[in-house]
Amino acid sequence: MRFKRIERIPLGIIFYAFLILCFNSCRDKKHQIANEKSDITHKANEGFVQIFNGSTLDGWEGDPGYWHVSNGVLIGEVTPERPLKSNTFIIWQGSQPADFELKLEFRITETGNSGINYRSERIDTIPFALKGYQADIDGKNTYTGQNYEERKRTTLAYRGENTIIRSQEKSFEPGSLRANVKNNAWKHREVVSSLGNSDSLKSKIRPEDWNSCHLIVKDNHLQHYINDVLMSEVKDLDSVNRKYSGFLGLQVHVGPPMKVEYRNIKLKEY
Repeated sequence: MRFKRIERIPLGIIFYAFLILCFNSCRDKKHQIANEKSDITHKANEGFVQIFNGSTLDGWEGDPGYWHVSNGVLIGEVTPERPLKSNTFIIWQGSQPADFELKLEFRITETGNSGINYRSERIDTIPFALKGYQADIDGKNTYTGQNYEERKRTTLAYRGENTIIRSQEKSFEPGSLRANVKNNAWKHREVVSSLGNSDSLKSKIRPEDWNSCHLIVKDNHLQHYINDVLMSEVKDLDSVNRKYSGFLGLQVHVGPPMKVEYRNIKLKEY
């Protein structure tokens, strides 16, 4: 019996075909990963609404001597010619969010001190002033990421802390809050776990550069993220002093000349 002769395929052609198959497989994998990332990004941003239009202060209320818009950025600035006598805010007028997520980017000079207030009350006796929960921001990143309650219980969670906040021992009386504060922190805060060393978390924050901030506020659970890293977490069990809704605002703090910038401000309410 005669067998047909099988021609040998040159190794070069086999190798070339193998490279083509590998290239196509890698390309398909990259496209798959890119599509998956796009889907994740889309889902992460789903439901968020821009609350700063990037060109005017429409929808916001603040002192125009300290707040203005330039190149798509909301800027708070204190100059030597216009010092600040008390902390001032630019306050969003759209609603008083209860459960929500807020995403934005910020940049602040080294001497700067600012913050994002939420579930806050307006103070009638001081123009553009708020009291309430604050995601703290400062230029030296000593406090950035912590939960500080402006004009109320002071520090609720330092950076790196997961805390439970309890009511003051005595029943609430006007003016008695200060008796429950020690070393600028609420006495009745319990650290239940660590989110990481404060200095290690600080290394995740870019000084005098753009950083992202993400607040997740649901019921009595408050989380502050900087650059996608959880910096502080609070469970507020203080039925006397906690708030479930209120104003949202951005702060310029009393102090030396400074500038803070905010952009891409997006809100999702539940």
